[in-house]
Amino acid sequence: MLLAFCYLYPVSEIIISVNNLTKQYLQTQNSGVNNISFNIKQGDIVAIIGESGSGKSTLLKTIYGLIKPDNGEVLLNGKKVKGPDEQLIPGNAEMKMVTQDFSLNIYAKVYDNIASMLSNTDIAGKQQKTMQMMEHLHITKLKDKKIIELSGGEQQRVAIAKALISNTKVLLLDEPFSQVDSLLKNQLRADIKRLAKETGLTVILVSHDPTDGLFLADQLLILKNGELLQNDRPENIYQNPSNLYTAQILGNAVSLTRQEAEQIGVKTVKNMVVFYPEWVELKSNWNSRRFEVKEVYYKGFYDELLLERNGVIIRALQLNSGTHKKNDHVQANIGRFLEF
Repeated sequence: MLLAFCYLYPVSEIIISVNNLTKQYLQTQNSGVNNISFNIKQGDIVAIIGESGSGKSTLLKTIYGLIKPDNGEVLLNGKKVKGPDEQLIPGNAEMKMVTQDFSLNIYAKVYDNIASMLSNTDIAGKQQKTMQMMEHLHITKLKDKKIIELSGGEQQRVAIAKALISNTKVLLLDEPFSQVDSLLKNQLRADIKRLAKETGLTVILVSHDPTDGLFLADQLLILKNGELLQNDRPENIYQNPSNLYTAQILGNAVSLTRQEAEQIGVKTVKNMVVFYPEWVELKSNWNSRRFEVKEVYYKGFYDELLLERNGVIIRALQLNSGTHKKNDHVQANIGRFLEF
């Protein structure tokens, strides 16, 4: 069912353009963002991933119009997004941002928090929209509860409902799952993905957790020290990281120096070798090497093995849990690796 409270657009239309955006807080060191450019298609979910201090939140707030850039501009449907010095109320009326503090009236009821974003000119329509939005985010049963009585995950859903109800075109999320327990994260991620697909809503989120980007995003941006390192579909970036940082932040990759790589039989011409644990093949063939199992970490339907050869430690995945135990010796081949 398509919801009346969101604008619908043809797919693949560019809704946001970020052009040569720079915002530096300190002259002596990297802080903020530096000369960043990218486009966002309407209806896409875009995840901006990076460590703390990488410039994620600065970029998000500049897109929204809360921060004035030193150089460059942000365009929403071809029109410049005004900075805080160009308008009385900072931000953009066609975008809404949900921050980590949720900005809810904690002593008001859930229904009233959401309905407060609509005018009283059409009371029946206001009630219908509010109930429809709560139903879409699975919080109808909470409508008469006060915010202070809710869990972090429930408050997150209310904050998103409040942000979306007033014909929002772009939803911006700052670390949206930081206060949500692991049991609810996947459900909330799925709800956001469904909302974007059904309504044409564009979502931009920032997170230090790569799982958010890999699970949700149509477009993934990797930031480090204010620089945009890579911008592509998540599967393309994961399989073909352009640098060591990207591989490490996305897949908890194994990183070896050239000397360490050669000690386990991997020949390289560059300084670093990188591979994901799932690229290690636990089988015997002509180029396999003998490793000792130092530790076995149970992960549910698979084990993560800590393997050692000639003093070099690597990690591998064992899909048949319990096949190899600690102190066993296994044949392993690194089927694929990247060089940096």
